[in-house]
Amino acid sequence: MRNNITSYFLLVFSFLLYSCQDKPKQVSVEEVQVPVKDSVVVLPPQKYYEIVVDSLEVFEGKIKRNQNLADILTPFNVSYDLIHKLAIKSKKVFDVRKLVSGKDYSILYKKDSAKTGTHFIYRPNSIEYLVYDFSDSINIYKSEKPIQVVKRTLSGRITSSFYETMVDSGATPELVDLVVDVFAWQVDFFGIQKGDNYKIIYEEKLVDGEPVGINGIIGAYFQHKDEPYYAVAYNQGNGLDYFEPNGNSLRRSLLKAPLNFTRISSRYSGRRFHPVQKRYKAHLGTDYAAPTGTPIRTVGDGVVLEARYHKYNGNFVKIKHNENISTQYLHMSKIATGIRKGAKVKQGETIGFVGSTGLANGPHLCYRFWKNGVQVDALKVDLPAANPILAEAKIEFDSVSQIVIDELNQITLPSEDHVQDLVTLK
Repeated sequence: MRNNITSYFLLVFSFLLYSCQDKPKQVSVEEVQVPVKDSVVVLPPQKYYEIVVDSLEVFEGKIKRNQNLADILTPFNVSYDLIHKLAIKSKKVFDVRKLVSGKDYSILYKKDSAKTGTHFIYRPNSIEYLVYDFSDSINIYKSEKPIQVVKRTLSGRITSSFYETMVDSGATPELVDLVVDVFAWQVDFFGIQKGDNYKIIYEEKLVDGEPVGINGIIGAYFQHKDEPYYAVAYNQGNGLDYFEPNGNSLRRSLLKAPLNFTRISSRYSGRRFHPVQKRYKAHLGTDYAAPTGTPIRTVGDGVVLEARYHKYNGNFVKIKHNENISTQYLHMSKIATGIRKGAKVKQGETIGFVGSTGLANGPHLCYRFWKNGVQVDALKVDLPAANPILAEAKIEFDSVSQIVIDELNQITLPSEDHVQDLVTLK
Protein backbone atom coordinates (compact mmCIF):
# COMPACT_ATOMS: atom_id res chain seq x y z
CA MET A 1 0.00 0.00 0.00
CA ARG A 2 2.82 2.42 1.00
CA ASN A 3 4.71 1.59 -2.24
CA ASN A 4 1.63 2.40 -4.35
CA ILE A 5 1.16 5.81 -2.69
CA THR A 6 4.82 6.65 -3.18
CA SER A 7 4.63 5.75 -6.89
CA TYR A 8 1.54 7.91 -7.30
CA PHE A 9 3.19 10.98 -5.80
CA LEU A 10 6.31 10.46 -7.92
CA LEU A 11 4.15 10.35 -11.03
CA VAL A 12 2.32 13.58 -10.10
CA PHE A 13 5.60 15.35 -9.26
CA SER A 14 7.09 14.34 -12.59
CA PHE A 15 4.04 15.70 -14.45
CA LEU A 16 4.18 19.02 -12.66
CA LEU A 17 7.91 19.35 -13.30
CA TYR A 18 7.41 18.73 -17.03
CA SER A 19 4.60 21.25 -17.17
CA CYS A 20 6.84 24.00 -15.76
CA GLN A 21 9.54 23.56 -18.45
CA ASP A 22 9.60 25.78 -21.62
CA LYS A 23 8.05 23.96 -24.55
CA PRO A 24 9.69 24.16 -28.02
CA LYS A 25 8.36 27.19 -29.96
CA GLN A 26 6.39 26.40 -33.12
CA VAL A 27 7.89 28.59 -35.92
CA SER A 28 5.99 29.21 -39.18
CA VAL A 29 7.75 29.01 -42.54
CA GLU A 30 7.34 32.76 -42.98
CA GLU A 31 9.27 33.47 -39.77
CA VAL A 32 12.30 31.41 -40.69
CA GLN A 33 15.19 33.82 -41.31
CA VAL A 34 17.66 32.37 -43.79
CA PRO A 35 20.88 34.34 -44.06
CA VAL A 36 21.37 35.50 -47.66
CA LYS A 37 24.62 36.69 -49.18
CA ASP A 38 24.65 40.19 -50.71
CA SER A 39 23.33 39.98 -54.33
CA VAL A 40 25.02 41.78 -57.25
CA VAL A 41 22.71 43.80 -59.53
CA VAL A 42 24.01 43.82 -63.10
CA LEU A 43 22.85 46.99 -64.91
CA PRO A 44 22.76 47.14 -68.71
CA PRO A 45 25.45 49.37 -70.23
CA GLN A 46 24.48 53.00 -70.76
CA LYS A 47 24.39 53.84 -74.48
CA TYR A 48 24.39 57.06 -76.48
CA TYR A 49 23.71 56.64 -80.21
CA GLU A 50 24.41 52.93 -79.70
CA ILE A 51 27.86 53.71 -78.19
CA VAL A 52 28.62 52.43 -74.67
CA VAL A 53 29.37 55.53 -72.58
CA ASP A 54 29.73 54.12 -69.04
CA SER A 55 33.28 55.45 -68.86
CA LEU A 56 32.71 58.56 -71.00
CA GLU A 57 31.23 62.02 -70.69
CA VAL A 58 29.03 63.68 -73.34
CA PHE A 59 29.26 67.25 -74.63
CA GLU A 60 26.50 68.52 -76.93
CA GLY A 61 26.69 71.63 -79.09
CA LYS A 62 25.70 73.29 -82.37
CA ILE A 63 27.96 74.03 -85.33
CA LYS A 64 28.88 77.71 -85.31
CA ARG A 65 29.30 79.89 -88.36
CA ASN A 66 32.57 79.09 -90.20
CA GLN A 67 33.44 76.45 -87.59
CA ASN A 68 35.40 73.45 -88.87
CA LEU A 69 36.28 70.01 -87.52
CA ALA A 70 39.58 71.20 -86.02
CA ASP A 71 37.83 74.03 -84.15
CA ILE A 72 35.48 71.47 -82.61
CA LEU A 73 37.95 68.71 -81.71
CA THR A 74 41.15 70.47 -80.57
CA PRO A 75 39.59 71.63 -77.24
CA PHE A 76 39.18 67.91 -76.48
CA ASN A 77 42.87 67.10 -76.79
CA VAL A 78 42.58 65.68 -80.32
CA SER A 79 45.76 66.24 -82.33
CA TYR A 80 45.85 67.98 -85.69
CA ASP A 81 47.41 64.86 -87.19
CA LEU A 82 44.45 62.73 -86.07
CA ILE A 83 41.96 65.38 -87.27
CA HIS A 84 43.64 65.34 -90.70
CA LYS A 85 43.35 61.55 -90.83
CA LEU A 86 39.67 61.80 -89.88
CA ALA A 87 39.01 64.30 -92.67
CA ILE A 88 40.78 62.13 -95.26
CA LYS A 89 39.02 58.92 -94.26
CA SER A 90 35.66 60.70 -94.03
CA LYS A 91 35.56 61.63 -97.74
CA LYS A 92 33.83 58.38 -98.75
CA VAL A 93 31.13 58.94 -96.13
CA PHE A 94 30.83 62.72 -95.66
CA ASP A 95 32.80 65.80 -96.63
CA VAL A 96 33.70 67.52 -93.34
CA ARG A 97 33.92 70.83 -95.18
CA LYS A 98 30.12 70.70 -95.47
CA LEU A 99 29.32 71.00 -91.77
CA VAL A 100 26.22 73.22 -91.63
CA SER A 101 25.90 76.08 -89.19
CA GLY A 102 23.21 75.45 -86.59
CA LYS A 103 23.25 71.64 -86.86
CA ASP A 104 23.69 69.54 -83.70
CA TYR A 105 26.82 67.60 -82.78
CA SER A 106 28.21 65.69 -79.79
CA ILE A 107 31.67 64.94 -78.44
CA LEU A 108 32.30 61.87 -76.28
CA TYR A 109 35.39 62.23 -74.10
CA LYS A 110 37.20 60.34 -71.35
CA LYS A 111 36.62 61.07 -67.66
CA ASP A 112 40.17 62.28 -67.18
CA SER A 113 41.78 65.63 -66.52
CA ALA A 114 42.60 66.10 -70.21
CA LYS A 115 39.00 65.34 -71.30
CA THR A 116 40.39 63.45 -74.28
CA GLY A 117 37.86 63.07 -77.11
CA THR A 118 37.00 59.61 -78.40
CA HIS A 119 33.99 60.18 -80.69
CA PHE A 120 32.46 62.97 -82.80
CA ILE A 121 28.77 62.62 -83.75
CA TYR A 122 27.26 64.98 -86.36
CA ARG A 123 23.51 65.19 -86.98
CA PRO A 124 22.74 66.76 -90.40
CA ASN A 125 19.02 66.19 -89.88
CA SER A 126 16.57 64.68 -87.39
CA ILE A 127 16.99 61.14 -88.74
CA GLU A 128 20.57 60.62 -89.96
CA TYR A 129 23.74 60.89 -87.91
CA LEU A 130 27.45 60.37 -88.63
CA VAL A 131 29.81 58.80 -86.11
CA TYR A 132 33.58 59.43 -86.06
CA ASP A 133 34.99 56.81 -83.70
CA PHE A 134 38.68 57.42 -82.92
CA SER A 135 38.73 55.77 -79.48
CA ASP A 136 41.19 53.19 -80.81
CA SER A 137 41.48 52.94 -84.56
CA ILE A 138 39.49 55.25 -86.88
CA ASN A 139 35.99 54.10 -87.80
CA ILE A 140 33.57 56.43 -89.61
CA TYR A 141 30.02 55.44 -90.45
CA LYS A 142 26.54 56.81 -91.14
CA SER A 143 23.44 55.56 -89.37
CA GLU A 144 19.82 56.50 -88.68
CA LYS A 145 17.65 56.80 -85.62
CA PRO A 146 14.77 54.31 -85.42
CA ILE A 147 11.77 55.65 -87.33
CA GLN A 148 8.24 54.95 -86.16
CA VAL A 149 5.46 55.23 -88.76
CA VAL A 150 1.98 56.07 -87.47
CA LYS A 151 -1.30 56.36 -89.34
CA ARG A 152 -3.07 59.73 -89.10
CA THR A 153 -6.27 61.31 -90.41
CA LEU A 154 -7.03 64.95 -91.07
CA SER A 155 -10.10 66.84 -92.27
CA GLY A 156 -11.14 70.41 -92.74
CA ARG A 157 -13.39 72.95 -94.43
CA ILE A 158 -11.84 75.77 -96.45
CA THR A 159 -12.26 79.09 -94.67
CA SER A 160 -9.65 81.25 -96.36
CA SER A 161 -6.79 79.88 -98.45
CA PHE A 162 -6.24 76.14 -98.83
CA TYR A 163 -2.74 76.38 -97.34
CA GLU A 164 -3.84 78.34 -94.27
CA THR A 165 -6.83 76.07 -93.62
CA MET A 166 -4.75 72.90 -93.80
CA VAL A 167 -2.01 74.28 -91.55
CA ASP A 168 -4.61 75.50 -89.05
CA SER A 169 -6.09 71.98 -88.94
CA GLY A 170 -2.69 70.48 -88.10
CA ALA A 171 -1.04 69.80 -91.46
CA THR A 172 2.64 70.44 -92.17
CA PRO A 173 3.70 72.32 -95.32
CA GLU A 174 5.03 68.98 -96.62
CA LEU A 175 1.58 67.39 -96.33
CA VAL A 176 -0.01 70.38 -98.07
CA ASP A 177 2.39 69.94 -101.00
CA LEU A 178 1.61 66.22 -101.23
CA VAL A 179 -2.15 66.81 -101.32
CA VAL A 180 -1.72 69.39 -104.07
CA ASP A 181 0.38 66.93 -106.08
CA VAL A 182 -2.26 64.20 -105.69
CA PHE A 183 -5.15 66.36 -106.96
CA ALA A 184 -3.13 68.70 -109.19
CA TRP A 185 -5.19 67.91 -112.32
CA GLN A 186 -8.60 67.61 -110.66
CA VAL A 187 -8.66 70.61 -108.32
CA ASP A 188 -7.91 74.24 -109.17
CA PHE A 189 -5.98 75.11 -106.02
CA PHE A 190 -5.75 78.71 -107.16
CA GLY A 191 -9.55 78.85 -107.39
CA ILE A 192 -10.41 77.25 -104.05
CA GLN A 193 -13.79 78.32 -102.72
CA LYS A 194 -14.96 78.76 -99.16
CA GLY A 195 -16.82 75.59 -98.23
CA ASP A 196 -14.58 73.23 -100.20
CA ASN A 197 -13.49 70.44 -97.87
CA TYR A 198 -11.04 67.56 -97.58
CA LYS A 199 -10.30 64.32 -95.73
CA ILE A 200 -6.87 62.72 -95.70
CA ILE A 201 -5.42 59.42 -94.47
CA TYR A 202 -1.65 59.58 -94.28
CA GLU A 203 1.39 58.11 -92.55
CA GLU A 204 3.63 60.28 -90.41
CA LYS A 205 7.24 59.48 -89.46
CA LEU A 206 8.31 59.94 -85.85
CA VAL A 207 11.79 59.95 -84.32
CA ASP A 208 12.03 60.03 -80.53
CA GLY A 209 8.28 60.66 -80.53
CA GLU A 210 8.59 63.83 -82.63
CA PRO A 211 7.26 64.23 -86.20
CA VAL A 212 10.04 64.33 -88.81
CA GLY A 213 8.16 63.98 -92.07
CA ILE A 214 5.36 62.38 -94.05
CA ASN A 215 5.75 58.78 -95.18
CA GLY A 216 2.99 59.14 -97.78
CA ILE A 217 -0.73 59.64 -98.36
CA ILE A 218 -2.82 56.44 -98.21
CA GLY A 219 -6.05 57.98 -99.43
CA ALA A 220 -7.65 61.38 -99.82
CA TYR A 221 -10.98 63.05 -100.55
CA PHE A 222 -11.48 66.57 -101.85
CA GLN A 223 -14.78 68.30 -102.53
CA HIS A 224 -14.19 71.22 -104.87
CA LYS A 225 -17.02 73.33 -106.30
CA ASP A 226 -19.48 70.62 -105.15
CA GLU A 227 -17.56 67.95 -107.08
CA PRO A 228 -16.21 65.04 -104.98
CA TYR A 229 -12.80 63.57 -105.84
CA TYR A 230 -11.25 60.45 -104.30
CA ALA A 231 -7.62 59.33 -104.44
CA VAL A 232 -6.36 55.84 -103.57
CA ALA A 233 -2.64 55.09 -103.27
CA TYR A 234 -1.48 51.93 -105.01
CA ASN A 235 1.80 50.54 -106.34
CA GLN A 236 1.37 48.29 -109.34
CA GLY A 237 5.10 47.81 -109.85
CA ASN A 238 6.29 51.26 -110.99
CA GLY A 239 6.21 53.08 -107.67
CA LEU A 240 3.38 54.57 -105.65
CA ASP A 241 0.73 56.39 -107.67
CA TYR A 242 -2.80 57.67 -107.10
CA PHE A 243 -5.96 56.42 -108.75
CA GLU A 244 -9.69 57.06 -108.82
CA PRO A 245 -11.83 54.34 -107.19
CA ASN A 246 -12.52 52.89 -110.68
CA GLY A 247 -8.79 52.46 -111.36
CA ASN A 248 -8.19 55.44 -113.63
CA SER A 249 -5.04 57.44 -112.88
CA LEU A 250 -5.39 60.86 -111.26
CA ARG A 251 -2.11 61.88 -112.83
CA ARG A 252 -1.56 63.17 -116.34
CA SER A 253 1.48 62.57 -118.48
CA LEU A 254 2.97 65.84 -117.13
CA LEU A 255 2.83 67.49 -113.71
CA LYS A 256 0.41 70.38 -113.40
CA ALA A 257 3.01 72.79 -112.03
CA PRO A 258 6.82 72.99 -111.85
CA LEU A 259 6.79 74.11 -108.21
CA ASN A 260 5.27 72.72 -105.07
CA PHE A 261 2.20 74.64 -103.97
CA THR A 262 2.74 78.39 -104.20
CA ARG A 263 0.80 81.25 -105.74
CA ILE A 264 0.35 82.36 -109.33
CA SER A 265 1.37 85.98 -109.61
CA SER A 266 0.62 86.37 -113.32
CA ARG A 267 -1.26 84.16 -115.75
CA TYR A 268 -0.84 83.53 -119.46
CA SER A 269 -2.17 86.60 -121.28
CA GLY A 270 -2.20 88.16 -124.72
CA ARG A 271 -1.89 91.62 -123.17
CA ARG A 272 -0.27 92.31 -119.81
CA PHE A 273 1.39 95.42 -118.39
CA HIS A 274 5.06 94.45 -117.96
CA PRO A 275 6.27 95.56 -114.47
CA VAL A 276 9.86 96.24 -115.66
CA GLN A 277 9.43 97.49 -119.23
CA LYS A 278 6.36 99.55 -118.20
CA ARG A 279 4.35 98.72 -121.32
CA TYR A 280 1.64 96.32 -122.43
CA LYS A 281 2.79 93.17 -124.18
CA ALA A 282 1.86 89.50 -124.45
CA HIS A 283 2.78 87.29 -121.52
CA LEU A 284 2.99 83.79 -122.94
CA GLY A 285 3.74 82.02 -119.68
CA THR A 286 2.57 81.50 -116.11
CA ASP A 287 4.44 83.26 -113.28
CA TYR A 288 4.76 81.52 -109.93
CA ALA A 289 5.82 83.75 -107.04
CA ALA A 290 8.12 81.87 -104.65
CA PRO A 291 11.12 82.60 -102.42
CA THR A 292 14.59 82.66 -103.95
CA GLY A 293 16.11 79.19 -103.85
CA THR A 294 12.82 77.26 -104.09
CA PRO A 295 13.50 74.06 -106.11
CA ILE A 296 12.07 74.00 -109.63
CA ARG A 297 11.13 70.57 -111.01
CA THR A 298 10.67 69.42 -114.56
CA VAL A 299 7.03 68.55 -115.24
CA GLY A 300 7.94 65.43 -117.21
CA ASP A 301 10.62 63.14 -118.58
CA GLY A 302 12.62 64.64 -121.39
CA VAL A 303 15.89 65.92 -122.84
CA VAL A 304 17.38 69.34 -122.08
CA LEU A 305 17.40 71.54 -125.19
CA GLU A 306 18.97 74.59 -123.52
CA ALA A 307 20.42 75.43 -120.10
CA ARG A 308 22.10 78.85 -120.10
CA TYR A 309 21.83 82.56 -119.36
CA HIS A 310 19.93 85.12 -121.47
CA LYS A 311 19.75 88.86 -120.76
CA TYR A 312 15.92 88.80 -120.69
CA ASN A 313 15.20 85.26 -119.50
CA GLY A 314 18.06 85.12 -117.00
CA ASN A 315 19.18 81.59 -116.14
CA PHE A 316 16.75 79.28 -117.91
CA VAL A 317 16.21 75.66 -118.91
CA LYS A 318 14.18 74.37 -121.86
CA ILE A 319 13.15 70.70 -122.08
CA LYS A 320 11.74 68.63 -124.92
CA HIS A 321 9.30 66.00 -123.58
CA ASN A 322 8.20 64.43 -126.87
CA GLU A 323 7.73 65.39 -130.51
CA ASN A 324 4.85 67.71 -129.63
CA ILE A 325 5.55 69.19 -126.19
CA SER A 326 8.35 71.34 -124.72
CA THR A 327 8.55 73.43 -121.55
CA GLN A 328 10.75 76.31 -120.42
CA TYR A 329 11.69 77.62 -116.95
CA LEU A 330 12.96 81.23 -116.63
CA HIS A 331 14.67 83.62 -114.16
CA MET A 332 16.40 80.92 -112.09
CA SER A 333 18.85 82.00 -109.40
CA LYS A 334 20.96 79.09 -110.62
CA ILE A 335 20.66 75.99 -112.78
CA ALA A 336 20.94 72.66 -110.94
CA THR A 337 24.17 70.69 -111.16
CA GLY A 338 24.24 68.30 -114.13
CA ILE A 339 21.49 70.11 -116.05
CA ARG A 340 23.03 70.92 -119.43
CA LYS A 341 22.18 70.61 -123.10
CA GLY A 342 21.54 66.96 -124.00
CA ALA A 343 21.03 65.75 -120.43
CA LYS A 344 18.10 63.41 -119.78
CA VAL A 345 15.74 64.35 -116.95
CA LYS A 346 12.99 62.52 -115.08
CA GLN A 347 9.60 63.90 -114.08
CA GLY A 348 9.87 65.77 -110.77
CA GLU A 349 13.66 66.12 -110.94
CA THR A 350 15.06 69.44 -109.69
CA ILE A 351 16.45 71.38 -112.63
CA GLY A 352 17.07 74.76 -110.97
CA PHE A 353 16.08 77.20 -108.27
CA VAL A 354 13.78 80.23 -108.18
CA GLY A 355 15.45 83.60 -108.61
CA SER A 356 15.11 86.98 -110.28
CA THR A 357 17.78 86.92 -112.99
CA GLY A 358 17.18 88.57 -116.36
CA LEU A 359 14.24 90.90 -116.82
CA ALA A 360 12.45 90.26 -113.50
CA ASN A 361 11.44 92.58 -110.67
CA GLY A 362 11.29 89.93 -107.94
CA PRO A 363 11.87 86.22 -107.26
CA HIS A 364 9.51 84.11 -109.35
CA LEU A 365 9.43 81.40 -112.00
CA CYS A 366 8.07 82.09 -115.46
CA TYR A 367 6.85 78.76 -116.83
CA ARG A 368 6.27 78.43 -120.57
CA PHE A 369 4.60 75.60 -122.51
CA TRP A 370 4.87 74.70 -126.22
CA LYS A 371 2.45 72.34 -127.98
CA ASN A 372 3.11 71.56 -131.63
CA GLY A 373 5.54 74.48 -131.79
CA VAL A 374 3.06 77.05 -130.46
CA GLN A 375 3.13 78.61 -126.98
CA VAL A 376 -0.09 77.83 -125.09
CA ASP A 377 -1.53 78.30 -121.60
CA ALA A 378 -0.06 75.49 -119.50
CA LEU A 379 -3.03 75.61 -117.12
CA LYS A 380 -5.52 74.91 -119.91
CA VAL A 381 -3.70 72.33 -121.98
CA ASP A 382 -5.50 68.99 -122.29
CA LEU A 383 -3.16 66.09 -121.64
CA PRO A 384 -3.83 62.34 -121.61
CA ALA A 385 -4.00 60.53 -118.27
CA ALA A 386 -1.21 58.27 -117.13
CA ASN A 387 -1.68 54.50 -117.26
CA PRO A 388 -4.69 53.12 -115.34
CA ILE A 389 -4.63 50.06 -113.07
CA LEU A 390 -3.40 47.02 -115.00
CA ALA A 391 -5.85 44.18 -115.60
CA GLU A 392 -3.77 41.74 -113.54
CA ALA A 393 -3.80 44.13 -110.55
CA LYS A 394 -7.48 45.09 -110.74
CA ILE A 395 -8.84 42.58 -108.20
CA GLU A 396 -6.29 43.52 -105.54
CA PHE A 397 -6.70 47.24 -106.24
CA ASP A 398 -10.50 47.01 -105.93
CA SER A 399 -10.09 45.45 -102.48
CA VAL A 400 -7.60 48.12 -101.36
CA SER A 401 -9.75 50.88 -102.85
CA GLN A 402 -12.88 49.77 -100.99
CA ILE A 403 -11.07 49.74 -97.65
CA VAL A 404 -9.62 53.23 -98.23
CA ILE A 405 -12.93 54.71 -99.42
CA ASP A 406 -14.75 53.26 -96.39
CA GLU A 407 -12.15 54.78 -94.05
CA LEU A 408 -12.41 58.17 -95.75
CA ASN A 409 -16.20 58.15 -95.52
CA GLN A 410 -15.98 57.48 -91.78
CA ILE A 411 -13.87 60.61 -91.17
CA THR A 412 -16.06 63.44 -89.93
CA LEU A 413 -15.68 67.03 -91.09
CA PRO A 414 -15.59 69.95 -88.65
CA SER A 415 -19.04 71.40 -88.14
CA GLU A 416 -19.90 74.67 -89.84
CA ASP A 417 -20.26 76.31 -86.38
CA HIS A 418 -16.79 75.14 -85.34
CA VAL A 419 -15.26 76.56 -88.51
CA GLN A 420 -17.04 79.87 -87.91
CA ASP A 421 -15.62 79.96 -84.35
CA LEU A 422 -12.09 79.44 -85.73
CA VAL A 423 -12.57 82.31 -88.18
CA THR A 424 -13.90 84.61 -85.43
CA LEU A 425 -10.91 83.89 -83.17
CA LYS A 426 -8.40 85.00 -85.77
